[in-house]
Amino acid sequence: MSAAAEPLILMQGIRKVFLTDEVETHALQDVHFAIAKGEYVAIAGPSGCGKTTLLSILGLLDTPTDGEYRIAGTSVARLAAVDRARVRNREIGFIFQAFNLIGDLTVWENVELPLTYRDMDAAERKARVQQALEKVGMTHRAKHYPPQLSGGQQQRVAVARAVAGDPAILLADEPTGNLDSRNGEAVMQLLQELHAAGSTICMVTHDARYAQHAQRTVHLFDGRVVETPVLERELAMAQ
Repeated sequence: MSAAAEPLILMQGIRKVFLTDEVETHALQDVHFAIAKGEYVAIAGPSGCGKTTLLSILGLLDTPTDGEYRIAGTSVARLAAVDRARVRNREIGFIFQAFNLIGDLTVWENVELPLTYRDMDAAERKARVQQALEKVGMTHRAKHYPPQLSGGQQQRVAVARAVAGDPAILLADEPTGNLDSRNGEAVMQLLQELHAAGSTICMVTHDARYAQHAQRTVHLFDGRVVETPVLERELAMAQ
């Protein structure tokens, strides 16, 4: 990436404050970081450090109290709800810890569903779903329903749903959290393969083993981005 090129994801001075019963909770404080196109970044830190809040802002599910958030050079922090939904559908793919598949839709229908909200003809939707299921090795389960699948298989379908729309960035929220170690490693391998094929990935995890799969790690502690030595010192002081 040239010095003049703007990162795919750019956050500057992001702050998030929640107000409940006149009490201010500062979930994020002065967060700065960037993700280049094609990078694989992990956001790591202990429980309650602000990872989920940060991912919600990255995924346009929430808005920051202050700060600038840009995707591919476009400011998105203050978009209207309808515009956030449009950008979210076209530019962001989500992989959730709880899979979030619809139980009474088939595997094929689950992967196709987000594409139906686009101006896309049936033939293109069919091609994209087929390609996405092939990527995750689930074409043979296309007519099955989520309750008929193992946890690892459901997460593969969730990954297929996320990549079918060819998003600018994949956001993975603790993607191994509901899986055993064998299936967790299989999902990590799948993310590695998607990254090798050109996907930009941002993964939230509290597990240092899985964070090591990423190219680099952004460490959060008490809502702030910290360097690794600082994180280790503050964690030691908190114990």
